[in-house]
Amino acid sequence: MNREYIAITLGDPSGVGPEIILKSLADDDSIYKVCKPILVGDLGVVTKAIKDFNIDVKINTINHSENGVYTYKTIDLFDLGNIDMSTFKYGEISAQCGKAAWDYIEKCVELYKHEGIKAIATSPINKEALKAGNITFIGHTEMFGHLTNIEDPLTMFEVDSLRVFFLSRHLSLRDSIDMVKKDRLIDYITRTIEELKKLGVKGSLYVSGLNPHNGEHGLFGTEEMDEIEPAVKHCQELGMDVIGPIPADSVFYKGFSEKCGAVLSLYHDQGHIATKTYDFHRTISLTLGMPVLRTSVDHGTAFDIAGKNIADPVSMKESILLAAKYSGYTL
Repeated sequence: MNREYIAITLGDPSGVGPEIILKSLADDDSIYKVCKPILVGDLGVVTKAIKDFNIDVKINTINHSENGVYTYKTIDLFDLGNIDMSTFKYGEISAQCGKAAWDYIEKCVELYKHEGIKAIATSPINKEALKAGNITFIGHTEMFGHLTNIEDPLTMFEVDSLRVFFLSRHLSLRDSIDMVKKDRLIDYITRTIEELKKLGVKGSLYVSGLNPHNGEHGLFGTEEMDEIEPAVKHCQELGMDVIGPIPADSVFYKGFSEKCGAVLSLYHDQGHIATKTYDFHRTISLTLGMPVLRTSVDHGTAFDIAGKNIADPVSMKESILLAAKYSGYTL
């Protein structure tokens, strides 16, 4: 396979991002076999992390992607030089670190536009630090949507052979239920199937039910009858390979079948609980429906353990590998 350029954000420097990235890249040569990883961050922070966590790597600072060496034990770094190391501390909410986390994301999108980057793997950011740094976006999805001029990107989780999309994300459960409408479902089913085709994924899209036992024909909930079934039927009539609604207590189990390409979860926790219970550390988030694919760990900055050399890098490593896996399909 071709080794494509994959950009990696340092995330919030005060969190576990620097540790899990360095450990991922230094663990073995598996990442370098499948892609050309480029770290976007701050040289001072990375140098400190190498020393603090006793990581056996060298740093090669670059200004263009073609200047990288992309060999195991050497990390190619775009240094933005945006951290004052005299005031830097692990595990603390910091305005400069919140602003820096945004800068790394913005730079990665720029690299996609001008440096041949095929996908971006992001490490954790902190909402309070972003606010302190006067960054108004609440998360990665909103940032990437803004930077790529996409109003409503899609979120997909992948763990093992299970893929899960989400009809809504950061809303209260009450508000999420109000989003389960025929027109929104048709839009999400259509776009989800399009993204699966781009990724080269085969199989039907399974749409989850909302109420227990799909509402038992209105005994406890009518959303299946009023909104979900009509949306699925409409999409089927247009030739889309979609099935549902399937009761939520079984749809994720069925999602591991070779017949299933992905499951459409109807709200945030419905899909999060299923994937993270199966394998918390290897549940990887993808942002799709944008010009560039983005993968991410699905955990936070973990300020309570930052700088202590105990953070588990497996999710970060899996995120980079997944970015490489799908980089050839991105448009």
